[in-house]
Amino acid sequence: MDFDFSQDLILEDEKVLLRPLKISDVENLIEFSINEPEIWEYSPIGAEGRENLEKYIQNALKGREDKMQFPFIVFDKVRGKYAGSTRFYDINIPFKTLQLGYTWYGKEFRGTGINKHCKFLLLQYAFEKMQMERVEFRADNANKRSIAAMISIGCKVEGVLRSHMPTAKNGIRRDSIILSILKEEWFLEVKENLRKKIML
Repeated sequence: MDFDFSQDLILEDEKVLLRPLKISDVENLIEFSINEPEIWEYSPIGAEGRENLEKYIQNALKGREDKMQFPFIVFDKVRGKYAGSTRFYDINIPFKTLQLGYTWYGKEFRGTGINKHCKFLLLQYAFEKMQMERVEFRADNANKRSIAAMISIGCKVEGVLRSHMPTAKNGIRRDSIILSILKEEWFLEVKENLRKKIML
C-alpha cells in the first residue's frame, strides 16, 4: 500500500490521542525541554532547551517531508495535558518495515500506562492499516527502563549492535539493542496480551 505522509493522521482511544507533530508544538513541549533535560540522556538527538527542541521538531518534520518518518505529539486525555512525543521512522513501504521510536514522556506520565496505550494504537495501525510485516525498536543498551518497557509490550530481543552510533555526549558511542515484533506475532499473541494490559 501507499502511505500518505501528508494526511492528518489521528490515533486515539479513551486515554490518549496522537496527532501529527507541528512546529507550533514547541510551545506544548517546552516545559519538558526546560525542566526535564534528563529525558534525552540516552537519545542521540537531544531536545533540551528551546533551541534544541526547535531543531528536534524541525528534523522530525523534515523526515516526514522526505517520506521517511511520521512524528506524533502525545496528548493525555485523562490529565488533559501534552505528555511527550513518538514517531514511525525508517519507513520502508516496499519492504513493509518501519521502526517505532524517538519516544519520550514527561516524568508525570511515566508509569501511568500511557505508553502501552500509545504502542497499541501505533502497532495496530502499522500492522493492520499499513500492512507492515515487521516493526523494529532500538534503544541504547544502557537504557534499562526503555528496554523493559519494550519487552513488556511483546517485543523480542534480536541482538546488540556494538559501538553502533555516537550519543549526544561528546566522544561517547553507544551499543544499540535491537528488538522487533512481526506481523504474525501481533495477530497471534501480542495484540491480545497488550489489549489486556491496557484494560487493567
